[in-house]
Amino acid sequence: MAKIVDGKFLRRPLIAGNWKMNMDHRQGITLLQKTVWTLQDANFTFDRVEVAVFPPFTDLRGVQTLVAGDDLPVAYGGQDLSPADEGAYTGDISGAFLKALGCEFVLVGHSERRTLHGEGDDVALAKVQAALRHGLVPVLCVGESLEVRQAGTHVAHTLGQLSAVIGQLDAATVANLVVAYEPVWAIGTGEVAGPADAQEMCAALREAVRASHGDEAAEGLRLLYGGSVKAANVAAIMAEVDVDGVLVGGASLDAGEFANIARFEQHLVTDGQR
Repeated sequence: MAKIVDGKFLRRPLIAGNWKMNMDHRQGITLLQKTVWTLQDANFTFDRVEVAVFPPFTDLRGVQTLVAGDDLPVAYGGQDLSPADEGAYTGDISGAFLKALGCEFVLVGHSERRTLHGEGDDVALAKVQAALRHGLVPVLCVGESLEVRQAGTHVAHTLGQLSAVIGQLDAATVANLVVAYEPVWAIGTGEVAGPADAQEMCAALREAVRASHGDEAAEGLRLLYGGSVKAANVAAIMAEVDVDGVLVGGASLDAGEFANIARFEQHLVTDGQR
């Protein structure tokens, strides 16, 4: 793992759990408590690996109270935000509201927003800019459909999604972004995405940033992989040089499974991959 230098990660890994439209506020509090307790019982090093959760909007106040009250070493964020800061936007959530609830991150351009709500790169850019205005770290999601993958244009397609956003940002800002690669083609299609697929795309994304914004931006940017991540496959995924973390969906709703994903370093040692 070339991303470990002198025993330390070059970029702090981020293990992020997207709860999607699951868990009401009571269930969310219980899930987060169980997850943190499980990790603490396993002597997990939170300073070494960052853990974040993305609850539904209705859970955020409860999560904030729990994290602050029990001094839990986890970050959290919103699953989406409005491009606007305030106004007559029924149903939207402002970045200012998320920041006031203690959020550090926010998902932008998730594949479900793109496919189910028709949000394109222009909307992703506007939402990233809104997040930055309020001091939130955008987790920009990019990735290709099965048709694009089969056509062999998946790298160009995904780099286009990236450049549509970072082309409007300076190098210092890009260095602090998080980009999550979602192989949409491997979700519910019977196709399988593996560590090599994750590495291929993450390497291409990092080199594109290097070409457009320089070495510091490329080396600072954290790249996540999101596609049916489980404890059973996380070690192989995280062993790839350019993968700095994972964006976990369904497995993040199981405290034990998500905790095992966060403990990927122990799997690497066990599996003889380090």
